[in-house]
Amino acid sequence: QVQLVETGGGLVQPGGSLRLSCAASGFTFSNAAMSWYRQAPGKERELVAVITSTSTGGRTRYADSVKGRFTIWRDNAANRVYLQMISLKSEDTAVYYCNALEIEAGGDYWGKGTLVTVSL
Repeated sequence: QVQLVETGGGLVQPGGSLRLSCAASGFTFSNAAMSWYRQAPGKERELVAVITSTSTGGRTRYADSVKGRFTIWRDNAANRVYLQMISLKSEDTAVYYCNALEIEAGGDYWGKGTLVTVSL
């Protein structure tokens, strides 16, 4: 059974930092492209950051709005993907979701999300 469990969300002041973690199980983690998405109240879900599978070089890509502030990386030994967020802004407030995409196996999996609130 596939599981993606996000942790690390919470309340942080503007300018602060948080690290999100996504624990994965039930599929071949190293073969999956791993992404973080977010959905703010009243808005559509948007891609924040992605890291490709190990076999494709583990390349990263970021939304323009988070470049230079967010970093994604993966630990294949631990089946985890992380999102380090610094210099947080109020507009970063959202539910953050972990996604796994196994292109060859046809798997597209989602976690339940973790809430990040950036506020005084």
